[in-house]
Amino acid sequence: MANAAWPGSLPSYVQEQGYGEMLPDTNLESQMDTGPAKIRPRFTTANRRFTWIIRMDATQAAAFETFWDTTLKKGSLPFDWVHPRTRVVMTFRFRRPPPAARPFGGDAVDYMMNVEAI
Repeated sequence: MANAAWPGSLPSYVQEQGYGEMLPDTNLESQMDTGPAKIRPRFTTANRRFTWIIRMDATQAAAFETFWDTTLKKGSLPFDWVHPRTRVVMTFRFRRPPPAARPFGGDAVDYMMNVEAI
């Protein structure tokens, strides 16, 4: 089954303020009785995690909530979208906590969300 695509009616960018991208943490750290901790690779690959804020108007917010609730089954399914920085199409999924809405002014709302590339 193909992944859902980010709806074209929603913004195609994230807000610069609030954007975060964490490089994968693939190391295992073991504390020693004395001296520095031992650090070694645990995995060869891991998922990148992101924090996004996406500003939407009231119509887009309603479309986003339908996409989240229905298409992605409350955010449990992956979706395809472009990486905000590299602009390469990737597969993402939502992470906890679920997206949170914050009024911005007028009918605008900022959705804060945690996602990871898979």
